[in-house]
Amino acid sequence: MTRLYRRTLLTGAALPLFAINTRPARAADFSLKLANNSPVTHPQSVRQQEAADRIKKATNGAVDIQVFPNNQLGSDTDMLSQLRSGAIDFFTLSGLILSTLVPAASINGIGFAFKDYDTVWKAMDGKLGTYVRSEIDKRGLTAMDKMWDNGFRQITSSTHPIKVPADLKGFKIRVPVSPLWTSMFQALGASPISINFAEVYSALQTKIAEGQENPLSLIQIAKLYEVQKYVSMTSHMWDGFWMLANKRTFATLPADAQAIVARELNKSALDERADIAKLNGSVADDLKAKGLTFVEVDKPAFRQALKSAGFYADWKKKYGDEAWGILEAEVGTLS
Repeated sequence: MTRLYRRTLLTGAALPLFAINTRPARAADFSLKLANNSPVTHPQSVRQQEAADRIKKATNGAVDIQVFPNNQLGSDTDMLSQLRSGAIDFFTLSGLILSTLVPAASINGIGFAFKDYDTVWKAMDGKLGTYVRSEIDKRGLTAMDKMWDNGFRQITSSTHPIKVPADLKGFKIRVPVSPLWTSMFQALGASPISINFAEVYSALQTKIAEGQENPLSLIQIAKLYEVQKYVSMTSHMWDGFWMLANKRTFATLPADAQAIVARELNKSALDERADIAKLNGSVADDLKAKGLTFVEVDKPAFRQALKSAGFYADWKKKYGDEAWGILEAEVGTLS
């Protein structure tokens, strides 16, 4: 369990910020854990460590956050459970996986909804993000204001290129443990298999799955090109990570410390977004050099296939008119 040490920082009311910054350094009043599922070299892990370092410095050592990347503390579902119990204090999780607890959290992953990053950030830094955070709060978690970028997701395959929806018929594709992913690929005629990310490489290597879908940067960092032949540039959904805090633990921090933690985590989220944007500019050439064949696809055909299968109409009912209305106000009519 997380150790919360209360010393002078919690004596009476929260100390003013200048007091936190000017006291002599000492052992942490709050020793906290932050977990993620990204490799240690991924910008998410790097920027989270930077945030932890800045938080420790800004609070003069009062708040010490230890970062555990790369599923060190368990699978996504394990760590979400630990976050809810308080065994983990912070966790970055895809909204599509968080939807097993907070159904509205997957709405950013609706297939072929976002055409570009400008549309994504306008929605997620705006009304759509505000709505989802309010839903997260109802489940005993606190979400920071800024989402972390995971990128637009592309389909890879070890058997054949995916160009049109018909190429997905019966295709065994690994998807994260999320109803939205399963529903979308079933609507496109594929055979989705829900597997946690830590097991993706081995699943592809042993042919449990023919393919998978992830942003190019993660395909590169996780070396999935070693067990795949083709990457189809579908950009079928945008995926991002919510920086989540255990609500009880976060509320235990003095107000000044809460502000520092939120400020630095949000700053690192913006830094990570810029990192991913830079990676996207170079990673395609690197993956081509490593042997992946890039395939252009008919995106309108995929979107029409989802509409014809009733995918959008079904998910509109599940999210409700309010959430769907906010989404369509940002991206245009889907259903």
